[in-house]
Amino acid sequence: MSRTRVVVTGLGATTPLGGDVASTWEGLLAGRSGVRKLEVDWIAELPVKIAAPVAVDPSEVLDRVVARRLDRNAQLAVIAAEQAWTDAGFGFGEENDLDPDRTGVAIGTGIGGISTLLGNWDTLRDKGVRRVSPLAVPMLMANAAAANVSLRIRARAGVHTTVSACASSNESIALGLDMIRLGRADVAMVGGTEAVIHAMTVGSFGQMQAMSRRNDDPERASRPWDVDRDGFVMGEGSAMFVIESLEHAQARGAKIYGELAGAGITADAHDMVAPEPTGHSQAKAMIKSLQDAELSPADVVHVNAHATSTPTGDGIEALSVREALGENTTAVVTSTKSMTGHLLGGAGALESMATLLALHHRVVPPTINLDNPEPGLGIDIATEQRKLPDGDVAGINNSFGFGGHNVALAFKTL
Repeated sequence: MSRTRVVVTGLGATTPLGGDVASTWEGLLAGRSGVRKLEVDWIAELPVKIAAPVAVDPSEVLDRVVARRLDRNAQLAVIAAEQAWTDAGFGFGEENDLDPDRTGVAIGTGIGGISTLLGNWDTLRDKGVRRVSPLAVPMLMANAAAANVSLRIRARAGVHTTVSACASSNESIALGLDMIRLGRADVAMVGGTEAVIHAMTVGSFGQMQAMSRRNDDPERASRPWDVDRDGFVMGEGSAMFVIESLEHAQARGAKIYGELAGAGITADAHDMVAPEPTGHSQAKAMIKSLQDAELSPADVVHVNAHATSTPTGDGIEALSVREALGENTTAVVTSTKSMTGHLLGGAGALESMATLLALHHRVVPPTINLDNPEPGLGIDIATEQRKLPDGDVAGINNSFGFGGHNVALAFKTL
């Protein structure tokens, strides 16, 4: 019995490079950085003063009443999801003729509604319990983004939230893939979201010595694989996919970006924050994604790496790519985090979108700020746009998170 094939028919995004997919993709191809110095009161006392906030404030997009009932985390998710839904050719309300019992949602986030949580804690401490918002709990819950998206598109086949640190959104995409393959849904909205540029999170990561302190040169702060890298840059945003069975998409004449062909999930079981130093578990995730997709390492022409610009992680990922694809792999590798910063739980979805678009348009975005590559990496890193070959080809997106979560997704042209 042949396995159900799953394709991508809609994309949506709001990111540090733009308020939609087109502007984000243009920014990636142009090598434009979305990192900037923060202009907020609380940043003055912190050693890290830069981040990559979304280019378009959600308050400029959402209805004011709707926005007030959502944490910023869910606001970004709803914006991206509505774009993806429209891009796929589906309507809202009475114009949505899909069977809601065959429509699912899986959206990941690493932290959830932290601004609502901490804001209401401040209110409780300073003004008393009677001033705490009655909406605080439904706004701060990690599943709020997925739940609100399900309300918007009438999805009843199951609404899921994965919370696995920086691997969250790719794990959600993998979950959506399984939903369709297992026959639990015909169509699913999948992706991720994160909005945690806040004094507590920036301060905590800064205390961990995990973030770049290149405050006077923010656009050059995120520099994966460069010998002078000094940590990641926190970003925010959301990216969403509409996925459906190939049969369902063809029956309705949908445009198709490509195939979500396979997923591989592993765990390091090594340390809460440090990756396993050989990269073997990361490599196993890539290998499993190819096995799931019924592809070989030779089919892979592109890898969008997790590479965050941390001194330890980037080099380990180079080891894992070589183990998974072979020491002589010719796959073109890039890290779009050099431009967007690190969206934490939303990162995988954004970078999977970039992987898919690279295959679809046959061009790989550059890694910027790679002035002095770390010696001995053994992978072909694009520092300018690179053309991809014609024909049936595949790409992998890696997403690794605190706690040792590893997820690799395999995409291919159709």
